[in-house]
Amino acid sequence: MNKKNLTLNLATAAVVGAAYAALTVLLAPISYGAVQLRVSEVLCILPFFLPGTAWGLYAGCLLANLLTGNILDILFGSLATLLAALCTAWFGRKTHTLVNRLLACLMPVIFNAVIVGAVIVGAYEGLNLFSHLGVWAAVGASVGAGELAVLLILGLPLTYWLDAQPWFSAFAARLNGAQDRAA
Repeated sequence: MNKKNLTLNLATAAVVGAAYAALTVLLAPISYGAVQLRVSEVLCILPFFLPGTAWGLYAGCLLANLLTGNILDILFGSLATLLAALCTAWFGRKTHTLVNRLLACLMPVIFNAVIVGAVIVGAYEGLNLFSHLGVWAAVGASVGAGELAVLLILGLPLTYWLDAQPWFSAFAARLNGAQDRAA
């Protein structure tokens, strides 16, 4: 990767991370708590096309989670976003079929339902998660339901829309190094 392409990748990841943090904070009343509807999670489909944005999403989530003041959420909630984004990027390397798009959209749902669900229960019920399995399941389901709504209602159609945009395809090809970068 040449210096110009590296700079473009870093700048793109930074913009995506900033957008994630800003959108999460802007919609704070629905972005935090046991029942979450983080509209900013729609950006988690971007690694499907732009793998480098996974790290920007991680940074943006880390910044947004600083508002919780909960060290477990700051560390593990952000880690859930990173793991989901890396898996989404992996599915993006494959053929962009409906199945791969769905699996990519489900990565944030699965990782956040499990990890963030456990973090929320741990924060409110103590770290003995297994004694609160019913609470954990309810919280995981509510976090997962919010994620599922955002990723299937907004994220899945967005994957098709972005694929149909010539400007986005050209940008993704340039960012991913698949296009001749004549200055």
